[in-house]
Amino acid sequence: MARIKGATMTRKRRNKVLKLAKGYYGSKHALFKTAKQAVMKSGNYAYIGRKLKKRDFRRLWITRISAACKLNGMNYSTFMNGLKKADINLNRKMLSEIAIADPAAFTALTEKAKAALQ
Repeated sequence: MARIKGATMTRKRRNKVLKLAKGYYGSKHALFKTAKQAVMKSGNYAYIGRKLKKRDFRRLWITRISAACKLNGMNYSTFMNGLKKADINLNRKMLSEIAIADPAAFTALTEKAKAALQ
């Protein structure tokens, strides 16, 4: 049986890593060993970043809702409690969009939340 050489697959694997490392600083985009380390590290950062992005957006939405609530004489926690008691199921992303785009509708929501708490 003929011996199978691994050069083509090795070259393909190395080129895949070097393609991912394109644009990296110094020799990290040219040398396989350093490129592989940099790609692995950047992959970890990207994974962590995808989780952090969700947290950051939720914090932003809550801040926006809180600011809009303060304009209507309410704080964030009582507003959310009132919405829950009024059986209004809107997520924080939509509430922040309403607060920015349509302040009159947000004021109506705060009134309903206040009424549900009474």
